[in-house]
Parts: sequence; C-alpha cells; structure tokens
Amino acid sequence: MTEGIKSDEEKAAEARRGPRGSHHGPGGGIGVPTEKAANFGTSAKRLIGLLRPDRVAVTAVVVLTSIAVVLNAIGPYILARATDLIFAGFFGRQLPAGVTQEQAVGGLRAQGEDTLADMVAAMDYLVPGQGVDFAALAQVLLLVLGIYLVASAFSWIQARLLVVVVNRTIFNLRRDVEDKLNRLPLPYFDKQPRGELLSRVTNDIDNVSQSLQQTLSQLLNSLLTVVAMVVMMFVLSPTLALVALITIPVSVVVTAVIGSRAQKQFKRQWKHTGEVNSIVEETFTGHELIKVFGRQDASRRTFDKSNNDLFEAGFGAQFVSGIIMPTMMFVGNLNYVVIAVLGGLRVASGTMSLGEVQAFIQYSRQFTQPLTQVASMANLMQSGVASAERVFEVLDAPEQQRESARPVALDNPHGQVAFEDVSFSYDPQRPLIHDLDLSVEPGQTVAIVGPTGAGKTTLVNLLMRFYELDGGRITLDGLDITDLTRRGLRSRIGMVLQDTWLFQGTIRENIAYGRPDATEAEIVQAAEATYVDRFVRTLPDGYDTVLDAEGGNVSAGEKQLITIARAFLSDPALLILDEATSSVDTRTELLLQHAMAALRSDRTSFVIAHRLSTIRDADLILVMEDGGIVEQGTHAELLAAGGAYARLYQSQFAGSVVDVDEELTTTT
Repeated sequence: MTEGIKSDEEKAAEARRGPRGSHHGPGGGIGVPTEKAANFGTSAKRLIGLLRPDRVAVTAVVVLTSIAVVLNAIGPYILARATDLIFAGFFGRQLPAGVTQEQAVGGLRAQGEDTLADMVAAMDYLVPGQGVDFAALAQVLLLVLGIYLVASAFSWIQARLLVVVVNRTIFNLRRDVEDKLNRLPLPYFDKQPRGELLSRVTNDIDNVSQSLQQTLSQLLNSLLTVVAMVVMMFVLSPTLALVALITIPVSVVVTAVIGSRAQKQFKRQWKHTGEVNSIVEETFTGHELIKVFGRQDASRRTFDKSNNDLFEAGFGAQFVSGIIMPTMMFVGNLNYVVIAVLGGLRVASGTMSLGEVQAFIQYSRQFTQPLTQVASMANLMQSGVASAERVFEVLDAPEQQRESARPVALDNPHGQVAFEDVSFSYDPQRPLIHDLDLSVEPGQTVAIVGPTGAGKTTLVNLLMRFYELDGGRITLDGLDITDLTRRGLRSRIGMVLQDTWLFQGTIRENIAYGRPDATEAEIVQAAEATYVDRFVRTLPDGYDTVLDAEGGNVSAGEKQLITIARAFLSDPALLILDEATSSVDTRTELLLQHAMAALRSDRTSFVIAHRLSTIRDADLILVMEDGGIVEQGTHAELLAAGGAYARLYQSQFAGSVVDVDEELTTTT
C-alpha cells in the first residue's frame, strides 16, 4: 500500500531528464558500470570481521584446531621410533649375539665398513643378535593411534562449531542486507537494475557462504599446520628445515602474482553474473512486450553478448587461479626430492636415524601440502571476497534521510494537507517542481490531471516521503511530515496503484495485507463493498484461492479490485488513487465509482486521473504542467475558464481528430 509509484508520466519525464539507471524495460540494464572495488586485503579483513559476534565460538575453534594440529604433528615424531625399532631389529639380527653395540661398530670399522658402522652407531634401539621388539613396537603404534583418534575428535568438534558460526554469520549478513534495503531511499533503486541488485543479495551472499564454509576451516588448519611442521622440522634437523623453508617465499610470490590477476577476473565474473540475471529477469517480465514488437532476436543477441562476457570472465578467473595449484605442487615436489637426497646422505653418515629422516620427510610433505591447499583455495577466496565487495557496496550505500530525533505522533489525523513553497527535482540540472503551494481541507477529494510528465505522480511520492524535498515543506494537520516517522506517516495513507501488486498467498491474505488483524467479517465487508466478493464466490476455493506471485490466475481487472479492497479495509485517513480503475471494464468502473465515493467519504483523497470522466465530482481539480499547478477549481469552473483543463477535456470528449492535431501542434 505504501510502495513508491512511478507512472507513465514519470517515465516520460525521465526520458527528458536522461536515464537515471533504472533499466527496467526489456533488454535494458546492460553494461552498467559498477563502483570501483575495494582491495582484497581490506575486504577480506571486513569479511572476517563479520565473525566478531561469535568470537567465543571462533576462539574455541582456534583452540581445538591448534590442539588437533599439535597432536597430528607429534604423530610422525613418535612413529619415527617405530621405524627405528624395525630398522634396528633388522640390523641387530645380522650381528653376532653376545657383543655390545660398541664392539659391533668396532668390528665393522675393522672390516672397512665405515659407512655401515656409522649407521649402526646411530641406532638407539639396536641389540646385537636380537630381532624386532614387537612389544615395544605395539606400544608405539597404540600410542600413535590414540593420538590420532583424539586429534580427529577435536577436528570434528571444531568443524561442527565452524559450520554453526558461518551459517549464523551468513544469517546475520542476510538480515543486515534486508534491513539495509528497507533503509535505502527510492532513488537508489531507480539507479540499480533489479536483476543486478537481486544477484548481489542472493548469488553473491550464497557465494560468500560457500567460500567461508570451504576455506575458513581449511585455511586455519593449513596455517597452523605450517607453523607446527616448521617447529618439528627444526627439532629434527635445523639444516634440512632451512632447506625446506625455501618453499615459503616461492609460494608467497607465486600466490601473490597469480592471485592479483585472478581477483580482477573474479570481480568481472560476478559483475557479468549480475548483468545476465538482470537480462533474464527483464526478459521474463516483459516477454509479452518483446513478442509484440518482434524483439526476440535483439533480446537474444543482448543475452548472448552478456553471457559471452560472463563466459570469458569466468573462464579467465578459473584459468588464472587454477595455475596456482600445479605450480605449487611442482615446487613442493622439488623440495621433496632435495630433502630425500640430503636425508639419505645424513642417514648414511650416521648424523640422523632412518626414522628421523622418515619423520622429516612426512613433515616436509605436510608442510608443503598446506601451502598447496592455501594456494588452491585462492580461487575460492578471491571469488568470495569479490562477492563480499559487491554486498558491502549495498551495505555502504547512502541511506535515506534520518528520522526526526523527537518524532511527533499523529493519533487522530483529519487529513488537512498543505504544500508550502515546495521544490523538487530528480536531477539538479533539470528542475521539475518549483515553488508549489497547495492547501487541501479535510475530507476533500483532489483530482490531479495534466499531460504525461507534468509531475502528478511525483506530487504524491513527495507526500509519501518516497523522495525528500529540495525546498519548502509539506504538512499534515499542520505538522511537518519530516517530524513524523515514515512508518507513522504511511500507516495513515492508503494507496491504490495503477500497476497492481499481489503477493503469493490467498485472496484473503492479499486483502488483509495492510491490516493483518482484520476479522473475517471485515474482510468480506471490504470485498463486498469493492465488488470482489461477487467473483471470489465463483472460485472453487473462494477466499482461500491461492494467487501466484504475479496474480496470474485472476484477470487484470480482478487484481485491481483486490487492491482496492485492500485499501478499503485499511481505513486510511488519506487516500491516494493512481488511475485505480484503468484495468476494469466500463460497467465495473461505474460500480467502483460508487464504492470509491464511499471509500473517500470523510477522508482526504488524491486522485491521479487520465480519464477526466472519473473526476467530475472532485471537490478540487489541479491541472499540472511542467511541475507546476497552472489551474485549479471544480469541473464546472475549469470548463468555464476555457483554459488547459478545458482543452484536455475537449480532446477526450468533444474534439475531433483535427482538434487533437491542432492541440498537439499548439503544445509543441
């Protein structure tokens, strides 16, 4: 009932002013530039900041992940003992029994087997003449199994917590975006293609959710694993650890160079995704118009171009980011080969045991693997941050003017309306309404007429505070409407638009939309008064008939009747009718004239009319041209004056085609 309205006259005015970016027609909204995106670091930091309300759970996730990583890091170190037990048992069985390890080493050196002697000397668990100590081996394996089970339990708990945190964060983000949309001024929506805006609040938020789900846990685990592996590698061999660390700067450089290029591609990808959604939405909305004018091929070409742009951007983003993974795997494999060779030499020299080298190789693989995982997640992170930037642009958009710090309550409105020296323009360079004065008494019916683009609908948009004034003020019962809350103001106003709007639900729910607490008797009374009841009774489910989102299962005239019943039921103090009977037949229009006469009784009404036959009984008729009131009076007075209203009236009822042509010539 209180949505912004934009009639044909406003659309024509926009054409004179130049496009304001709404692009709501079929095939519009293509190539609209987006604002410059914030850099990756700033946006990523802000995205992570969304988790702050769940910082306790996030802290628990970090602690649990740290414990799991530490336990997983200890595992190979303990397994090194198992390897040494097996290796020592194998060599111990080859040596003569009854000698000490030192004696065995001396015998090998005497035989010229210095390398083998160094290896035997480094074995802590070797007993000459004895094989593998399976009891000790079993203890080690059971200990490692217990450690890995505990680590897995902690990992499961932290994963569960993180799912809760991420889903709650996305829930809050959706709620914040919804609240933001309700605080945005109408001009913002005029400048945004609907498909593009829908893409931001649906596709982009879904992509942020998916990116957080897939990367946050793995990223945290990978970073902590890198730290743990580095510490353990230095414990085992500082020399080999330094060799392994060469991977880090190489990985950072590769990720930074490739990632910076991928970010631009992902930004383009989501921009073109919004454009494609906009085209699809507009094409489906205006498919009848497209067919009428034979614009299917043009619409298809527009879609193909935008779809091709999306393909190229998506392919480029995935290709560039996909290079990271194989590059990192190549660097990791080179690192593995170097460590394996150096480790083998250290085992041969006796400076490290075979188990220690095996553990170090495990650590090096577990060290390069997280780096590779982080690199492979770069495309997801880039895509998620690119989507987050687009969502943040909505959240950062300038909001409508704040409510009064001390709003005034309007408990018993009478409907006295005054426009005092009002000025307004959509574009500062093209003034529309200037120095307008108007006084309407309670209970009056004011009709607003004039050529397309004269400012008729703008006048009621200003009264509803869909737009803010450039100058002057509007009062309701002597109170400046800016001193009232928007909700308080609009709750006193009922509106029936030229373009009907019904939501998916029953006819009963649609009628009661503006007054959900209405009783069944009140709903039926409103339906009877507006002639809705007569066709609802013919439907199989009556008032329980479910309408689809577009109201496609009832006729255009029946949809209009339902919206009029909705306004009737809300019992407003101020009524706005924007060519409310344009979609009904002549007989029904005559019936509705009586219904709306009862609806307008004892309340102030503004009627925007194109058919002058509907406003003959109005208490005051305003004739607008170029944003100003050029005439006002009753129907009889204005006809007698022979001015603009008389010319409009004659062109509809008394003039011939020649008269119309002369009028058009005079106007131009």
